[in-house]
Amino acid sequence: MFRTFRLATCASLLTLSPVLMAQASAAELKVVASFSIIADFAKNVGGDRVEITTLVGPDGDAHVYEPRPADAVAVSKAGVVLVNGLEFEGFLKRLIDTSGTKAPVVELTKGVEPLKLSEEPAGHAHPEAEEEEGHDHKAEEAGHDHGHEGHHHHGEFDPHAWQSIKNAEIYVKNIAGAFCEVDKAGCATYTANSDAYIAKLAALNEKVKTEIAAIPPEKRVIITSHDAFGYFEHAYGLNFLAPEGISTESEASAADVAKLVDQVKHDKASAIFVENITDKRLIDQIASETGLKVGGTLYSDALSTADGPAATYIDMINHNIQTIKAAVLSQ
Repeated sequence: MFRTFRLATCASLLTLSPVLMAQASAAELKVVASFSIIADFAKNVGGDRVEITTLVGPDGDAHVYEPRPADAVAVSKAGVVLVNGLEFEGFLKRLIDTSGTKAPVVELTKGVEPLKLSEEPAGHAHPEAEEEEGHDHKAEEAGHDHGHEGHHHHGEFDPHAWQSIKNAEIYVKNIAGAFCEVDKAGCATYTANSDAYIAKLAALNEKVKTEIAAIPPEKRVIITSHDAFGYFEHAYGLNFLAPEGISTESEASAADVAKLVDQVKHDKASAIFVENITDKRLIDQIASETGLKVGGTLYSDALSTADGPAATYIDMINHNIQTIKAAVLSQ
């Protein structure tokens, strides 16, 4: 009886050994993601084969983030480091140098067509003014360089490229490529996961277009805390105004706020929103001066916590568009 039990036990261990081996290798690739949106992309591509450390977590602001000693340790042990690029992570070079990591640092905006930063500190000039002043977006894209005195300098391009879902697809492809380079054994898995997730993003892109189409053109001017939605605007046809520049680190001056209030009255903005990463007091002030009602919270540079409305990238886009639509159509 005992001999039979022992044989059965040995047989069970032999049967389970491939499973145990798979579990042992499931998290073999250590990945560091610079902020929560990239971490979500990486999770969708890597699945159980990756172990992800996120530097700037949910509701965190990468513009003002200060790395901790634990971050340098995580980067030093990483197999790959995923970052946005376009000078979004101001803390990055210092952290990489401190960590001494030998891991590849992959900029996920590679392949994205970046948007030039606007010279307007408080939102975008209204279309009539652009026509009167002969403002040429094509010339701007061809290389016209605007000044940025008084603003945190992120370089010449807007770094918030993930706000376009088509750009998010490029991020995902770049992640799959990076994972395949450092973990060739898992490449088939990464590629399959990437393809499946990109299909979901493509469906989301069409959904957003449909939702925007239901908003009358005269109700498509809205206000947010900082200028993080340029790619969303470019892709889907909303007009975002913001008192702060491209970075939350640059504070809006009284002149910037007054200019924005005048612009809001001229363009007849439909709604105003706070962002999850910014102080709402400035938005409250603008709402008070313009008579607009705060329409809710938008998620720009970070996801929500797991129990919030924007715990994943897809949830974030869905939440943002539903929040915008509900607020502007209620006016």
